[in-house]
Amino acid sequence: MPSLKDIKRRITSVESTQKITSAMKMVAAAKLRRAQETIENARPYAERMRSTLEQVAGSMATVEHPLFEVRDDVRSIELIIITSDRGLAGAFNNAVIKLAEQLLAEREGSLDKVSLTLLGKKVADFYKRHRPGDVREAAPVGNNPTYAEAAGVARAAAKRFEEGEVDEVILVYSEFVTTMTQTPRVVQLLPVSPPKTAEDAAPASEEDAAPYDIEPSPESLLSVLVPKAVETEVFRALLENAAGEHAARMTAMESATKNTEELIDKLTLQFNRARQAAITSELVEIVTGAQALD
Repeated sequence: MPSLKDIKRRITSVESTQKITSAMKMVAAAKLRRAQETIENARPYAERMRSTLEQVAGSMATVEHPLFEVRDDVRSIELIIITSDRGLAGAFNNAVIKLAEQLLAEREGSLDKVSLTLLGKKVADFYKRHRPGDVREAAPVGNNPTYAEAAGVARAAAKRFEEGEVDEVILVYSEFVTTMTQTPRVVQLLPVSPPKTAEDAAPASEEDAAPYDIEPSPESLLSVLVPKAVETEVFRALLENAAGEHAARMTAMESATKNTEELIDKLTLQFNRARQAAITSELVEIVTGAQALD
């Protein structure tokens, strides 16, 4: 049975841990509010980007762009996997890695080559241990992902796709749903799903047709919009990951704080019982000694 001093030392240690988890919870909650506001502002932009693509394509008889090219025989794929840099976020990072592993298990048998672009120290550490030969690039995501960082990743992937180095680029990340829910997602980044053209979906009436002319031409505008849409998709994934990380860490630290409270209560009860037992033992010794003197 542990001594009173040992139990008291454990209580002090758990109380120190409780202060840390409580502080981390408050920090994560503050960061989450900013990250949630950012992703809520970014989502309409991404949706509007897709809508604009469809409007431009709707004015064209056929839509052609290198990033729309669907390869009949997919022999090489690239996975862009996004996690956080730090842990203490529950199963947040493991869920994304697990989904990526499932995807690789399903697809790898029909492929000649798999390459990995890893954004986040946690996923980089995992694949550098398990699949070092497949890692193309690994970089931290940082506390505040920027559009420039996302654009750099997207442009490099698009270049490899256009040159035929990879036949498909897949994005794996965690989508922020609510504070309690973050859902791992697999999104095909390249080839971009081509929007409907004028031939595919003619307007039901004249009112549905675009009431404007596109200058200099739909083709020129599409050449700018398609790469921008790919960059926006990667940037959105980084923002979703950031918000999800803070939400997961806040939830994990809240749970850890509750666990420390329960542990402190148990240790306090154990300490009181041990102290009562020690007092009782001393009283028995005193009484026994007094009786022996009589």
